[in-house]
Amino acid sequence: MQRLNSATSAAPVKKGALPSARHASANRGSAVKSAFTKPAPVTSRHESSVQKESVPPRKVPTVVPIAVPAVIPFSSFVSPGHSGDSISTDETMSSCDSMKSPDFEYIDNGDSSLLDSLQRRANENLRISDDRTVEGAKWKKDAAAPMEIDNVCDVDDNYEDPQLCATLASDIYMHLREAETRKRPSTDFLETIQKDVNPSMRAILIDWLVEVAEEYRLVPDTLYLTVNYIDRYLSGNEINRQRLQLLGVACMLIAAKYEEICAPQVEEFCYITDNTYFKDEVLDMEASVLNYLKFEMTAPTAKCFLRRFVRAAQVCDEDPPLHLEFLANYVAELSLLEYSLLAYPPSLVAASAIFLSKFILQPAKHPWNSTLAHYTQYKPSELCDCVKALHRLFSVGPGSNLPAIREKYSQHKYKFVGKKQCPTSVPAEFFRDAAC
Repeated sequence: MQRLNSATSAAPVKKGALPSARHASANRGSAVKSAFTKPAPVTSRHESSVQKESVPPRKVPTVVPIAVPAVIPFSSFVSPGHSGDSISTDETMSSCDSMKSPDFEYIDNGDSSLLDSLQRRANENLRISDDRTVEGAKWKKDAAAPMEIDNVCDVDDNYEDPQLCATLASDIYMHLREAETRKRPSTDFLETIQKDVNPSMRAILIDWLVEVAEEYRLVPDTLYLTVNYIDRYLSGNEINRQRLQLLGVACMLIAAKYEEICAPQVEEFCYITDNTYFKDEVLDMEASVLNYLKFEMTAPTAKCFLRRFVRAAQVCDEDPPLHLEFLANYVAELSLLEYSLLAYPPSLVAASAIFLSKFILQPAKHPWNSTLAHYTQYKPSELCDCVKALHRLFSVGPGSNLPAIREKYSQHKYKFVGKKQCPTSVPAEFFRDAAC
């Protein structure tokens, strides 16, 4: 593990260098020596297409032989009836088919008064409003508190996409903000717990894990969770440098099982270490991590918050949406390498990454606004120290021996954001709360 040994002058390692996960390691010179042949690329689970089956509409027995105007679509919100019990679509349709129902009767085609009476009684029983404009407001149950600033854009206005969880998003992120304080590692474990591991060795390990995640096409959340598990384990367990890489692959194995649909097998993680560790060793370390963390694998990371903050930044902005998203992800991923940034909670790191990314894209424009302040719950003054730390990391770079993240985001699919230059400093007036 020559890369780890280059960071300090301690005893030699069990085997050779940390293996690179890509053929591109030849361009890195003597920094990292490739120790294996690149395996066949793993097809990403996000590239597989899902065929949609067309389901014929359900046939409902007709009570009234003439067309009655639809009162409300089936997908719309239905309030409870007078009895207090909820009324489902199936129940209302079954009542239409019932010959014994007191609420429905067969009528003549020409009796319009009975039709009007039938529709009015149905509206009263189901509590259906004639005002279609209030339907969206009914869906927005228990959403964010009323916005105090008129120019705050609503990012939770899409109720048709179930993946956006528009009705629950506010509660979800409120819970994540509370949980992030409980699932954070210690901020000084390398000084107080570890005797054979230093910040440089930690950064080298994470840089290598970025390559592994790219090689096996793992989702970004897997990488962030891996780093979280590593830091939380190191916060309470002393480990020597010979086993640091073992800890890294064991934590990535756990994170992959948590996040991925098709996680890499244990043998593959042994392979990427050039078989430095045996399968039993990886499994033993996996068990040790799980037991120490008490199987509490759900942990809010900067990536969790970044999704919502990027959406808030894009909804009322003219910045190129993909450039902003990729640049913010690049800055947030760089923060994983910096041990000192553990002093900031993940939500603050994510908000600072948005702040810095908007500043890089438009240096003359104030990067913060009322929408971002509302959804991140951070003022510019609260972001000052973290933004400056990220700015310094972005400008100087992680170092020539830590090229994985910069090379990753210098590709065309990420709009070459890894090659962008940053202004030398962030104006002090951008951190004044009254300025946004």
